[in-house]
Amino acid sequence: MKVKKRIRGKLTAHLILLFLALICLLPFVMVLINSFKKHKDIVRSPLMVQFTAGVGNYMDAWRAANFSHTILNSLVYTASAVLIVLFCSILAAYVLAGRKVKGTGLVMMYFMFAMTVPVQLFLVPLYKTYAKLGLLGNLVAVSVIQAATNLPLAITLLRTFFLSIPTELEEAARMDGAGTLSVIRYIILPVISPGIITVSIIVALNTWNEFLVSSTFLIGEKNFTAMLALLAINGQNTQNYGLNLAATVTLVGPIIIFFLLIQRKFIDGIVSGSVKG
Repeated sequence: MKVKKRIRGKLTAHLILLFLALICLLPFVMVLINSFKKHKDIVRSPLMVQFTAGVGNYMDAWRAANFSHTILNSLVYTASAVLIVLFCSILAAYVLAGRKVKGTGLVMMYFMFAMTVPVQLFLVPLYKTYAKLGLLGNLVAVSVIQAATNLPLAITLLRTFFLSIPTELEEAARMDGAGTLSVIRYIILPVISPGIITVSIIVALNTWNEFLVSSTFLIGEKNFTAMLALLAINGQNTQNYGLNLAATVTLVGPIIIFFLLIQRKFIDGIVSGSVKG
């Protein structure tokens, strides 16, 4: 009887989880189905499975959003932000975890507070500064702002990984004559690779989907990211839902697939980083 109750309980839990998963997936499935339909068919019967437009919507969306160029801009923008965050956060977390500076607790409190401050407070002075320096529209320069907004979280998360590393590893390396950079590169980085992967994923997703900073500083269509291009055609093509939905799937679909492929490493990194802080 106990075994039957246990099986019944697990089956009930799985059915509930399956039902909730279907509810979460239903909106994206509807977007995917309607992206292959003509505008009139979407308006007439949005729930009916039809493929009246085929891949024509995707071809039109690719040209309208100039994805061949805007996706490249997004890759440069995202990669720059990720590299800046990783370089700064690894060095900062190493110092803060080793308590190599006074007032480590106050510094961490500052980072915790910084995570609650919205970037909107700094848009006007930043815009004036970038305009004077002639950096408006510069993908790499604008990515510095996005990197700064992600740094407090990245440093806080990576610090927990550094704290979990036995001090004996660093001491043994230094006894062999290794310098600080060598210790970080050859000893510490391989150990905290799950944390690096997790931080990279978080920053990459935040930057790829970011709108406020990019729309403010990346002036000119030639500097548009894929997200800006998507929002632009959504505002211009209000009479062609099929094209808009195809553009949305083109941009969002690969992100979902990417996350599904690396979700185990992402979750492992989050769990590992929460063990010690």
